[in-house]
Amino acid sequence: MRPLLHQTPWKAAGLMLGIVILLVFVCLSIVLGATKISWITAWDSFIHYQPSSTEHVIIRTTRLPRALFAAMIGVNLAVAGALMQALTRNALASPGIFGINAGAVFFVVLALACLPITAVDQLIWVAFAGAALASTAVYLLGSLGKEGMSPMKVVIAGAAMSALFGSLTQGMLVMDEAGLQNVMFWLAGSVAGKAAESLLPVLPYMLAAGAAACLLAHPLNILSAGEDISRGLGQRGALVRAAVAGTIVVLAGSSVAVAGSIGFVGLVTPHIARFLVGVDYRWVIPYSAVLGAVLLLAADIAARYVIMPGEAPIGVMTAVIGVPFFLYMARKSVRAKGGAGG
Repeated sequence: MRPLLHQTPWKAAGLMLGIVILLVFVCLSIVLGATKISWITAWDSFIHYQPSSTEHVIIRTTRLPRALFAAMIGVNLAVAGALMQALTRNALASPGIFGINAGAVFFVVLALACLPITAVDQLIWVAFAGAALASTAVYLLGSLGKEGMSPMKVVIAGAAMSALFGSLTQGMLVMDEAGLQNVMFWLAGSVAGKAAESLLPVLPYMLAAGAAACLLAHPLNILSAGEDISRGLGQRGALVRAAVAGTIVVLAGSSVAVAGSIGFVGLVTPHIARFLVGVDYRWVIPYSAVLGAVLLLAADIAARYVIMPGEAPIGVMTAVIGVPFFLYMARKSVRAKGGAGG
């Protein structure tokens, strides 16, 4: 299918429009919520900050960090999903569905229950370990058999890992319900109550992984063309796959360390990006990043109004969008295989 934006100038213009929309949602995230804040007050909080103003304090210490958190997590998850779908050639691939988020969450919960660590700069390495273990397990399980890896086997392996790590996490919560009560909201995915300082420990990893994803875009295009073509062009396929897998682990692990398990962003946004710009990952990755940030900001804003004056976990809001999309993609994949078999 021909992409909606098939010429480079249109793709560039579309990306710039997406960035503008992203900035609009950042502004909306700052002014919308249980405490009503006018646009003028929001502007004054940056130009003429007054520590005595409650609205100014809310914006500078709560709303702005929250918007930045949501945008960064959205970028991470969306780019991780785009890389996973390219690496596995599976339209249903994403960190949440393939168990990578679940593995990172379990390791973080286990560390909180058994080790004297709570700092983000320590938990992030625990999350990396969990994400790496889950991704390795899915790869090995999905590669069993004479025919090697297949999209269906990888989906089944991912579902198995998600169920396993989810059950282990629930078991940890049952055994230490009092000690882990404060992580219950985090488990469902949340960017609420995050201080700007807590983003700093993970920001270098997020930026490094984002830069690596952009550098891997061209090798991914070659790899997607097929094994014979990639070998003919002298590409080291194993090295590219290892680099992509490592980048996915860093993107997903750093997101889980600060925001918990947020699903379906990595599933939905790469499909929208490919609909807009085609299969060239030099465009798919930046489009996915912008769309992921917009999607998570929109979900976070919606989460503030669902059960006011309380808030719904942001992971619940992304699931409302993602589950129907997942079912649609699964049905589409089954139909495509049925048509090919017939």
